[in-house]
Amino acid sequence: MPTADEKNRPLDTDTERRDLHTLTHGELAEILSGLGQPAFRAKQVEEWVWSKNAQSFDDMTNLPKSLREELARRLTLGGVEEVARQVSVDGSRKYLLRYPDGVSVECVGMPSRGRLAVCASTQAGCAMGCAFCATGAAGLTRSLTASEIYEQVMHVRDDFNDRVTSVVLMGQGEPFMNYDASLGALRKLNDPEGAGIGARHLTVSTCGVIPQIMRFANEPEQFTLAISLHSAVQRTRNALMPGVRKYSLINLYNVMGEYVNKTGRRPTYEYALIGGVNDTESELQALCDFCEGTLAHVNLIQLNEVEGSKFRPSTELRAQDFVRRLANVGVEATIRNSRGSDIDAACGQLKQRISRR
Repeated sequence: MPTADEKNRPLDTDTERRDLHTLTHGELAEILSGLGQPAFRAKQVEEWVWSKNAQSFDDMTNLPKSLREELARRLTLGGVEEVARQVSVDGSRKYLLRYPDGVSVECVGMPSRGRLAVCASTQAGCAMGCAFCATGAAGLTRSLTASEIYEQVMHVRDDFNDRVTSVVLMGQGEPFMNYDASLGALRKLNDPEGAGIGARHLTVSTCGVIPQIMRFANEPEQFTLAISLHSAVQRTRNALMPGVRKYSLINLYNVMGEYVNKTGRRPTYEYALIGGVNDTESELQALCDFCEGTLAHVNLIQLNEVEGSKFRPSTELRAQDFVRRLANVGVEATIRNSRGSDIDAACGQLKQRISRR
């Protein structure tokens, strides 16, 4: 066991210094206690880190200068570097952010009538390989930590200088293949001493990783769940979404029934309409059959075009057909207004084009 002197020894290299975001309250309190600081200092530091998104220990102006210097010797603040920022004609902003290890991800801020929504990534790249999605084309680099997910939201907040009112984990990556970090980020976003966003305004989008859906159903918070469905015909879904081929539609249907029974919450099914692929009459009927009699909302998206893809979006008229037919079987459906498509910031378009150039 290290002695007290060894535990309090100043650390000199970045490889040895821990990111302050990764410390538990107890670990931070122990470090501060070892420095002879009163107990309330831990809460002061955490406020700077999580609520104020401090970029430097020098920002922590209510701490003694000597303490700020000592913390800077022992710890880092992690942080992200903004590599690129694009602004859409609709006011959305897409960011390419780079972490200290050189890994980069994209996130999007979407303002609308006094609200600010953020689409955050949970992984750098994605291993699911969905055929219509630009992110999956390059594969998975690595999963993000909870604090790295959280920092995307805070970066957007600070750039807009406005409070974030909702977050969707719908950017790069499959959140349920990085479950613990995704849930940790949601909890910190929900925490009044973090971003303070209501649980029902925090949404996870999954391709349908069945074991984690039931795990999610048993979490105490009322976070919102969205399922990327995109077809209710097994053969079509297998072709479009090979990463969840092993999770059959019948099993997904059953687990979603269990999810609703357990939580009482309405899930959303996301459905990107692809001309001639999943917008045919048989596909529409299968979707109606899948959703009829269930507590579900269908979010229709006219496929956002991706450079080099063979897929093309369905027509506005066909999207309206889907809304009408689903309504006839008692299922509410809306057509989502894609934000930021002119800067490749809409659903399925995030692929870090700038970093590769």
